[in-house]
Amino acid sequence: MAFQRFLSLLAFVISDCTVVVAAEPVYDVVIYGGTSAGVIAAVQKSGLLPKISSESLGDYGTGDKKVQAYCYRFCATDHPDNRIPFPKPEGYDPKAYELLVRIYEAGWDQTFDKFDDAPNRKTDTNNHGPMSTDNIGMNYDYPEASYERRREILKEHRNYQQGWLYFVANDPRVPKSVRDKMNRWGLPKDEFLDNGHWPHQIYVREARRMIGHFIMTENELMKRRTTPDSVGMGSYTIDSHNVQRYVTPEGFVQNEGDIGVPIRPYPIAYGSLVPKKGQADNLYSTICVSSSHIAYGSIRMEPVFMILGQSAAMAAALAIDGDLAVQDVPYGKLSEKLLQAGQVLQHASSDEPITTKRPTLMPDKLPGVVVDDDQAIRQGNWAVSNANGGYIGSGYRQDGDQRNGKSVARFEAKIPKAGKYEVRLSYPPNNNRSSKVRVEVVHADGSHVKWIDQKKKPDIDSMFVSLGVYDFSDVQPAAVVVSNAEANGYVIVDAVQWLPK
Repeated sequence: MAFQRFLSLLAFVISDCTVVVAAEPVYDVVIYGGTSAGVIAAVQKSGLLPKISSESLGDYGTGDKKVQAYCYRFCATDHPDNRIPFPKPEGYDPKAYELLVRIYEAGWDQTFDKFDDAPNRKTDTNNHGPMSTDNIGMNYDYPEASYERRREILKEHRNYQQGWLYFVANDPRVPKSVRDKMNRWGLPKDEFLDNGHWPHQIYVREARRMIGHFIMTENELMKRRTTPDSVGMGSYTIDSHNVQRYVTPEGFVQNEGDIGVPIRPYPIAYGSLVPKKGQADNLYSTICVSSSHIAYGSIRMEPVFMILGQSAAMAAALAIDGDLAVQDVPYGKLSEKLLQAGQVLQHASSDEPITTKRPTLMPDKLPGVVVDDDQAIRQGNWAVSNANGGYIGSGYRQDGDQRNGKSVARFEAKIPKAGKYEVRLSYPPNNNRSSKVRVEVVHADGSHVKWIDQKKKPDIDSMFVSLGVYDFSDVQPAAVVVSNAEANGYVIVDAVQWLPK
């Protein structure tokens, strides 16, 4: 069985997803004497930190057995009368979380961003962050494993995840503010009473998939190819959690495989529910759908499984009544019955193709002086992206969540006439953005620094925020300088606009 997936670095550019770079090399290094030769010798003798793969990233377009990470979506509560402190699991070893210590030291602080609210002061908690509850790379055997091997994998995942929670709550190397907040939470006394207050089922995001009569791919989801014989609609973001954690040639750690590409509703082919003709004539697969890894990242949602289950049941009835192979069910008759039952087979917004270039407003169509990110003078890491709508030109740039002050973008403009101008900054917002982005406006009287929260939606036509009104000369260039100094999330640069006042 082979699983095809995108080259991760391309996926990172598409989706703004986190590229993790540790604060220091990922080897457990002891330096002998502090010389360069001593460091090299120590690296050669030491091993990788836990939970990091020594395998190569892999070649573009090749298949392997790696699947996106699993985790337990556990329930937590902060109600003091219903809370049990996170337990120390069997075989707990704090060394397993050394990488997390280095991530905290590098400035990451989003531990609780996926403690999603549920009723009664409880949460539905999912993975979030560079080393979180996803046990990256530890599930490759699961799809085709024996029951015994699966039990081993599940136990390892439970121990890892419970150990992660205990570590964050108790290890003195974790920032005190994080420990204090984690210790407000615990497992609910009234949940999963027969399983140590821990969920029975792990979140299997992806396992085996059928190679069927028709294979759904990214091309169908993005409308690059027409999908035949629709039996229902999907609409969730093309989403994959990380597949592996590997070492770069420079000796740093990086997660690979996490993507999140928004899409519009798309049809799902009848042929993806049935095997190839001649393999089996009486089987419908509505969960292990015939699809690529990328397409399954969207299809793998419970509402979609319900939709496909209903359509497959109605198709099965036609196959039984007509004594037909599932591949021979007449689609015209099936679609008629599906529509009569209220199934949605097409959607008005699904007809327009989605391309990798999704311009919202072009710079030359805007009033005043506009400088796009393509014209900005850039230093450091600025990756092109268009994962979030509402940008100027053909896309925007993001700094990879580096938080190191080394990514700087300078927007310079020649003002046609001296005078007062309102300066506006454009960016597409997202919850993973920095809430404090340093923006310096250089004007005729000097400069002024503003701090912008890029989590918030811009208030001017949902596109721009005002940086204020300043005097500008028609001799000296006007400038706006954006950097990731003191950032606490992704920093975005898109466009700057000068409007005469």
